[in-house]
Amino acid sequence: MGRRLVPLTLDTLRDLPRNCHSCVFWELDPVSGEAAVKAGTSAVEKESWISAVLLDWGSCGRVVYVDDVPVGFVLYAPPAYVPRATAFPTSPVSPDAVQLITAFIVPGYQGQGLGRVMVQTVAKDLLRRGFKAIEAFGDARWKTPACLLPADHLLAVGFKTVRQHPAYPRLRLELRTTLSWKDDVEMALDRLLGAVQKEPALRPL
Repeated sequence: MGRRLVPLTLDTLRDLPRNCHSCVFWELDPVSGEAAVKAGTSAVEKESWISAVLLDWGSCGRVVYVDDVPVGFVLYAPPAYVPRATAFPTSPVSPDAVQLITAFIVPGYQGQGLGRVMVQTVAKDLLRRGFKAIEAFGDARWKTPACLLPADHLLAVGFKTVRQHPAYPRLRLELRTTLSWKDDVEMALDRLLGAVQKEPALRPL
């Protein structure tokens, strides 16, 4: 089984699940996001966001391939590039951290170590760029797949709550801890990354 992690670019964006490569929940503020959806321009807005972040900041995601089939992705960026972040009552993200925006692994490919490798790859990238941690807004009332990661699952893989909230706590993971993760976090990562999207089908090659 050949597996590789490729930086997210405009070319690899098309390999995200159909409902992800045109989703602008995080990339636009609530008003602009709703307007883009109504106007049918969300896919264009998503491409514009990816392009702008790549030019200004650099790599902001990874796409995971197994035998050249896209099976998952992770998206991350400093909160200054994530307009929706300011809408949360537990914002802002700490200045020494990058925001974990969202992530996903196709259920059929869980349990193969992909989640751990993916997060460790992100950790190495961000440590090299001088960041100490990654933070996320969790959904404490998570029941169905959505753009927010379930808070309980974030806690299960080592995140710590830095600002409590009954619905949207802000959680933090020190990046150096991810580099020494062992196999015992694999099941928790499977639950976390497999719970994001209801639609498992990715674009056929």
